[in-house]
Amino acid sequence: MVIRTINGKTPQIGERTFVAETAAVLGDVVIGEDCSVWYSAVVRGDVNSIEIGDRVSVQDGTVIHVSGGEGGRVHIASDVVIGHNATLHACTVGNHCLVGMGSTILDGAVISDGSMVAAHALVLGRTVIGPNELWGGVPAKFIKKITPEFVARSIDNGVQSYVEWARIYREQE
Repeated sequence: MVIRTINGKTPQIGERTFVAETAAVLGDVVIGEDCSVWYSAVVRGDVNSIEIGDRVSVQDGTVIHVSGGEGGRVHIASDVVIGHNATLHACTVGNHCLVGMGSTILDGAVISDGSMVAAHALVLGRTVIGPNELWGGVPAKFIKKITPEFVARSIDNGVQSYVEWARIYREQE
């Protein structure tokens, strides 16, 4: 794993967080507890900050990056699954969210609590996805409302699964 100080800012990694050997976490990054940053993921806080809450899974090949200036940071709340090969750039993701595999979330976009972005969706800059919504497509559009029960069954179960996998990987280091 690469955990590197950039411009005097050193990443802060929470308790029980797994960072894979081929992942890179750089600069002004705070990652909460019970998270996982999987193989070939890059979390690059070089020109602005990245804040990741607790129980967030950043899956293989994902890139999280920032923009300079006001509004260029990334904030990911807690209990979030970010699918393989997603790109999140200078955006905000709320609690209990899923960002599908291969999705791209652009500058200034907001994914509100309990929402899902479908695989391979393109969320354009400054798009606001409301609470408990499913969006998909290129560019991403509203598909339907999702229930809190669906969020608990699908997103939260996925979160717990990745917390457990991170524990297994940490114990076998």
